[in-house]
Amino acid sequence: MRQDGRLANGTRKIKITPNFIKYAEGSCLIEMGDTRVVCTASVENGVPRFLRGQGTGWITAEYGMLPASCQGRVSREATSGKKTGRTHEIQRLIGRSMRLACDMNLLGEKTIWLDADVLQADGGTRCASITGSFVALALALNKLKKNGDIDVMTLKHFIAAISVGIVGGKACLDLTYEEDARAEVDMNVIMTDLDKFVEVQGTAEGAAFSKDDMDKMLELARAGIGRLMKVQKEILEKTIGFQSLDKGKL
Repeated sequence: MRQDGRLANGTRKIKITPNFIKYAEGSCLIEMGDTRVVCTASVENGVPRFLRGQGTGWITAEYGMLPASCQGRVSREATSGKKTGRTHEIQRLIGRSMRLACDMNLLGEKTIWLDADVLQADGGTRCASITGSFVALALALNKLKKNGDIDVMTLKHFIAAISVGIVGGKACLDLTYEEDARAEVDMNVIMTDLDKFVEVQGTAEGAAFSKDDMDKMLELARAGIGRLMKVQKEILEKTIGFQSLDKGKL
């Protein structure tokens, strides 16, 4: 039993509120326990220079934490004039994951900006950002289709992410900040609905881990991501009449 009463394979309570921001083409508030992230998808005509004239689209991301999102105030990166390496890493991870979810050739020369803003952090902010960004992306694509800006929904895969680690010698799912801070191993796992891995980020903090340890953590992550995708699908079904992904079409 963990500090918050969960078993090792338990996930925190997850809630996704769609259309949380009025002006974005797609948005949601995702809550995983006490971690809360606002995810928005904004559409611009045109693509970066290296893609111009190719008829393909682009998806990119930005990530940030509000000053009061943690117990100690987080300085705004705009104040220092540069983003930290952690911020660059996370927003590139979000962008890579969402580009894998979408058929860029069907999007046309449009750029979708995904913004993940952490309102409150209690571990797993990058995972919540990825899981919520997928919902925001799906809502934005649905709006583009309804407006006649694209012919079909361009989604290929569901994408979700969750943290896992070894805490006190035991593999645990969906770590809180307190667990993450003392974990011997910390891992973030991103997967598609086809049971394939997008990215696995695993680091030994206190002690090296075995292949058996990794297998246990990945199995926990697979089960947790399945639960997250069930929530994603329920939200999209209620909001835009989602039924299933069929050859990249909603």
